[in-house]
Amino acid sequence: MSKDYPTFDCDAHITEPPEIWERANDNLTSQELEALRSTMWYDPESRQLIVNGKAGVGIGSQRRGGIPGTMRVITNAGPGVKHDIQRALNVRNLDPSTSLTQEQVEYLDHDGAYEPAPRLRDMDMQGIDQVMIIPSDIDTYPWLQNALGARAACKAYNDWAYEYTLENPDRLFFAALLPLQNPLYAAEEIYRPKYEPVWNALEETGLVYGMHPFPASGGLKPMGYSEQYSGAELIRRTISTSGIPHSFLSNVQNFQAEAALWVSMVLMSGFFEKHPKINAAVFEASSTWLSFVLDECDKAYKLYRNERQMAPLSRLPSETFFEHCMTGFEGDEAPPSRFPEFYRDILIWASDVYHHDGDDVWRAIDTMQQCELPVADQALFLGGNARRLYRVDPPKDIIRQRVTEIDRPDWWPTEEEIDKALLPESSLLRR
Repeated sequence: MSKDYPTFDCDAHITEPPEIWERANDNLTSQELEALRSTMWYDPESRQLIVNGKAGVGIGSQRRGGIPGTMRVITNAGPGVKHDIQRALNVRNLDPSTSLTQEQVEYLDHDGAYEPAPRLRDMDMQGIDQVMIIPSDIDTYPWLQNALGARAACKAYNDWAYEYTLENPDRLFFAALLPLQNPLYAAEEIYRPKYEPVWNALEETGLVYGMHPFPASGGLKPMGYSEQYSGAELIRRTISTSGIPHSFLSNVQNFQAEAALWVSMVLMSGFFEKHPKINAAVFEASSTWLSFVLDECDKAYKLYRNERQMAPLSRLPSETFFEHCMTGFEGDEAPPSRFPEFYRDILIWASDVYHHDGDDVWRAIDTMQQCELPVADQALFLGGNARRLYRVDPPKDIIRQRVTEIDRPDWWPTEEEIDKALLPESSLLRR
């Protein structure tokens, strides 16, 4: 398999390494450092992240290396580590006699999840020409209770991420963190308008507003903190009270619920009418649901636009979305390729590496080819639209050929083991 156009990965994760917090001593004021230590800090002895005084919270809390018998779901989807490989390793792990050793765990804990040079090598094999890195502990930052500590955490991360991209500014880009706990560190306003300075700043600078859902969980939301709600919290409660054992709803439905809620709110509230220079992108929620949501918003606009409770909108919500927004999609998601006339100018590809469901660009191309999507549209979906959104030039050189052979250790799952692991009863074989 080959390609003749450059790709841009809009949602690939970095796993924040301990170095971020170690170097914070040099880049923060004494007041910021003190606030950061009590708000979000890495404990080298326990190898855990301490957030709001609690240890072991956040999906990145167990840092580099991991522990024997445990695959890190946020760092294991490196080159060639497809879903079937992960399945085989998980099935093998059910038997204590064949569970992963420390050496094997470290092999699967890809260095590219933390460092730029190995990431660039991985990108070469994954067919990824350019990438926008996003932190993994995004489920943690919104719930930092100390506003100054939140500011210090974002400052520490942004300084580190910027230096990360300097390894190859032509290929590496980063999404900055904003401490929305208190945008101006003053309490003049206590309702939603307090965020106006943030939106104004986005308009002035041209930065893209990225909406990446991660439903609140794990006790991160402080008691009495009622200013923000997560639509997916209800889904989580439904799962826990109904006794549903599978994680499908928590891994899929809640992300889509969050994204659909955000899209509906910003379109129907007149957000883009107030801030016409803002561009936004929706990540981590697939994209198939979008056409239905936009259709329903348009119908509501046509029916109720003259009602007093309706926000004053000057045009169809779908038209507003197509002018201001784009949406991410994953490589095995086929519907967008079947409806290019709808998605042609708004779709941006996201690998989600190195998280467990991450994948390379070749899977996306294969899906598109099966749907007989024209190459011109493939080029837009896999990079052209993203570069237009971020105003990024194409790379000087592009990856053209797929890497099909990767040297693996002797313990790597065999084809027979992979096929066996994909059988419905495989998870019960070793119990």
